[in-house]
Amino acid sequence: MSDPRELLAGLREDLRAANYTVDGVGELVGDVASAALDREQPLPALRATAGSSEPAAVLLRCLTLGRPTTRAALDAALPRAGTAGAQALGLVTVAGQAPDDEVRPLVDLRPYSVDDAAGTAHWWLVSDLGELATGEALSADHVLGVGGASLTLASATVRTPVDRVLDIGTGCGIQALHASRHARRVTATDTSERALDLAAVNAALNEVALDLRQGSLLEPVEAGEQFGLVVSNPPFVITPRTRAVPTYEYRDGGMPGDSLVARLVGGVGSVLAPGGVAQLLGNWELHDGEHWSQRLEGWLEGTGLDAWVVQREVADPALYAETWIRDGGQRPGPRFDELYTAWLDDFERRGVTGVGFGVVTLRRPERTGAPLRRFEENLAQLSDPLGEVFAAGLAVHDRLAGLEDLDDLTLTVSGDVTDERYHSPGDPDPRIVLLRQGGGLRRVAQVDGDLAGLVGACDGELTVGQITAGLAVLGEEEVGAVRSRLHPRVRDLVADGFLLLP
Repeated sequence: MSDPRELLAGLREDLRAANYTVDGVGELVGDVASAALDREQPLPALRATAGSSEPAAVLLRCLTLGRPTTRAALDAALPRAGTAGAQALGLVTVAGQAPDDEVRPLVDLRPYSVDDAAGTAHWWLVSDLGELATGEALSADHVLGVGGASLTLASATVRTPVDRVLDIGTGCGIQALHASRHARRVTATDTSERALDLAAVNAALNEVALDLRQGSLLEPVEAGEQFGLVVSNPPFVITPRTRAVPTYEYRDGGMPGDSLVARLVGGVGSVLAPGGVAQLLGNWELHDGEHWSQRLEGWLEGTGLDAWVVQREVADPALYAETWIRDGGQRPGPRFDELYTAWLDDFERRGVTGVGFGVVTLRRPERTGAPLRRFEENLAQLSDPLGEVFAAGLAVHDRLAGLEDLDDLTLTVSGDVTDERYHSPGDPDPRIVLLRQGGGLRRVAQVDGDLAGLVGACDGELTVGQITAGLAVLGEEEVGAVRSRLHPRVRDLVADGFLLLP
């Protein structure tokens, strides 16, 4: 076989036959080694596969853990593609033709699986070998595989079927593959030629059609093109713009501070179809005397877009610098300290006291009126996937916007909501009542006794007006006073998903 399509078809069949899947690798190495691999720690998996000639073990050690193997072992693990086919595809380099000659990996090839609102999928992803395999600092044109940020965005993405999707900064193509399951056409862009090459390999290997284009941010989009969904894990890392600090294509957009994310937030509305949604990850600078949301509100001014931003992490300048210097493969030493100093100098010069990270969801509204502005900080461990939560939240916002009052609504309590009651010793009534979500964004709402009673009576049969009237009788209050006090909070609980609309 010399045709790349035939080689990839053969490789695909070999990977399936070897059970080189997420579940297959998990069964091979066990839970402890699998968890260690997720933390980029190879030793337990190396121990679990030592001396094994099973195809999945050979492939894992060579193509994920970066260890050399022999031509004979790889030929046995890939009977259709063979070592020659893997070499022709650029996966490995081979010392010679003898069975015992050494074979070394050139890329990372590992299984990936997903189960979300769009269904279940099993893929294989090619990316550049990381520090786990090489033990060295990354190259400037490094193409990242699936990292924590990739998983965060994939989980948060709304999976409503649409006609067209745009993936900005596709990297190895993981977000584009996700989108291919619920879109007729997927366009994926990147500034890196190497990233687009690997994305093309991943698309072909997994039998997915992608429209790949080279360029920065929205530049590759042609005039008049509109998309029902835009996703982006852009190169958002805030990096000092000095010669001493290397630029990594997968994370550095070449712009000062957080201006790349600002430009994307401010411009993405131009390519959104009416009702279209854009979801992206980003960092934003924090400054003394300014709430974190104010910076994003400034970026959104004049766009007319709905915006829902969830801040997931906050890092001080030192922690942020350490994280990204270490991400580039640098270990403590003189070079590490040089980079560390450059980062701290840059932050100090611009008055940056911290850096926020989160998920930005934008929408081009079809309705009239003031756009949605929702900013929330949630540092808890969230449920996966979250796309359905964002989709439901946007839909609920639209319904609530059209309701002048809640009296005629029959609400129900979401099935994942529990209440927690805290009593002082000897006190028959709770001092604190908390409503807690077991899924989604896992929010917690503190409520008073009357509101807790209203929520408890929301059984889908009684209307909010009937429950309110009952509370007024029990409390010997005017119905209007109870309504004024409780209904704004009820709206909040509906918007947050504690209470469900019919």
